[in-house]
Amino acid sequence: MRFASPLFLLLLLAVPVVVAAWVWLDRRRDRSASAWASPALLPNMAARTSGRRRYVPLALFLLGLTFLLVGFARPEATFDSAREGATVVLVIDVSASMQATDVKPTRLRAARATALRFLDGLPDKYRVGVVTFAEHVSVPVTPTYDRERAKRVLAFSPGGEGTAVARAVTRAVDVARRTVGRISADKSRPPAAVLVISDGAQTQGRATPQQAGTYARKRGIPVSAVALGTRAGVVERKLPGGFTERIQVPPDPTALKTIASASGGTFFAATGRAQLDRVYDELGSRLAHQRKRREVTPAAGGAGIVFLLAGAVLSGVWFRRIV
Repeated sequence: MRFASPLFLLLLLAVPVVVAAWVWLDRRRDRSASAWASPALLPNMAARTSGRRRYVPLALFLLGLTFLLVGFARPEATFDSAREGATVVLVIDVSASMQATDVKPTRLRAARATALRFLDGLPDKYRVGVVTFAEHVSVPVTPTYDRERAKRVLAFSPGGEGTAVARAVTRAVDVARRTVGRISADKSRPPAAVLVISDGAQTQGRATPQQAGTYARKRGIPVSAVALGTRAGVVERKLPGGFTERIQVPPDPTALKTIASASGGTFFAATGRAQLDRVYDELGSRLAHQRKRREVTPAAGGAGIVFLLAGAVLSGVWFRRIV
């Protein structure tokens, strides 16, 4: 809870003043009653005492007054609201190392299955694009509302030995920016984000991960990155003569961390399918909703009036007086 005019909260000092005034008024009533009759006879004249009930209207009055005074400070609350018209570009590493089976059935197939689940969870009004990369970068689908088209493209095959992750990120940022446009003066442009899933360090391309992240930040498009795999990752490759070469391919998250940090996005490490699913669920929730601050002065004022009226009604019904 924040306040647009916090200085008005000083008006809350009036609450203890009202309490003191009520106590003084209540004692004055007792003195007035004593002037007309002997205090010893008062218990016999009253059918029963009001007990603690006498404080209920006061409590309601104080609550109502508090809400009204808080309303003067223009309270602002933060709410989750659904985003509309957003664009998400999925960037998926299809290099040979993604064939490692440390994430079942393979890193690439696990990434594809989770991406399909991620697409199913996004609102229909989201546009989705797909970028794939190894030593070269490809854009098989520009941002579209056609979910089925995006899903069909995700049925890719691994290929290539290099990893041009920085080049893939800058390309994805350009794709997203062409879709949503530049940031206007009032920042009314639809939101856009890039999600990268890879397992390796950058081995191709001139742009550095730091440059790619900075490039994304300047265009207002955060990049979230997922490093997939474990240190036990191995890729087998057939060699002439019937031999099989086993190549260790542990994930190297350094480049992905740098890109996410420089762009204002988030980095995740996923060592298995379950973790990967949780990462995409969290990212999907962040993209589908945004935190918005709204003024709730009418609600505070309305609550104040309701409590004041309730206190007045109970005081009138029980004690035949308003205060």
